[in-house]
Amino acid sequence: MKPYQEQVLEDNIVIREFSQDIDELDLIWHMDDEDRTIIAIEETDWMFQFDDELPIPLNSPISIPRHKVHRVIKGSGNLKLKIIK
Repeated sequence: MKPYQEQVLEDNIVIREFSQDIDELDLIWHMDDEDRTIIAIEETDWMFQFDDELPIPLNSPISIPRHKVHRVIKGSGNLKLKIIK
């Protein structure tokens, strides 16, 4: 089971929402098979982290190259992301 709810807007654009009730252990390190850009839809204190780098705020768009290991770090409230593949 995925740790988020997903709504497909177009073939290459989805909205993902992570609940504030999620267990932090469900937010695992992973990589994707395509390049992506993620954009937080609402202001948040959740963070983003690439492997071997410090966490960064989700205050501006983040480009994720394919096969680059990364994760989100839980903050307060829900996290809603627009993902462009």
